[in-house]
Amino acid sequence: MCIVEISVQSEDFNVGQEYELLRTKAGDAGAVTTFSGLVREYYDSRASDSIKSLTLEHYPGMTEKSLADIAEKAQEQWPLLAIKIIHRVGKLLPGEQIVLVATASSHRQAAFDAAQYIMDYLKSHAPFWKKQETAQSSEWVEARVSDAEALERWKQ
Repeated sequence: MCIVEISVQSEDFNVGQEYELLRTKAGDAGAVTTFSGLVREYYDSRASDSIKSLTLEHYPGMTEKSLADIAEKAQEQWPLLAIKIIHRVGKLLPGEQIVLVATASSHRQAAFDAAQYIMDYLKSHAPFWKKQETAQSSEWVEARVSDAEALERWKQ
């Protein structure tokens, strides 16, 4: 049985503590994979205007359900022992942590693949709305083509 924990929160998280908690709950895991995403200073590497803040909005309940569905689909594809997803909301600054995806399995490839799968689907299907603010403007962030392309590998 896979243990799944999902949190949508404004508070920061400690990757080391979350790793230890997942590792303990996973029991006899052979691998634990963690991914922590950060707010970038530049949304586009060609941009000349740095980001002052990124504000994430969501619909409580709907977001957690979406993340649970993504975790459930990962469990159907890989033999996972535990999954932890933390996604922050509210106003975040460059360099701050925005997301944690952690997976535990008896086998490293399953842990790697499941974490990547969860992150790819989270970027494309989780109902978060992002508004970035620069010194020059404030605008909603559109979905990237590269995020949609990343999903193609999982549709085989």
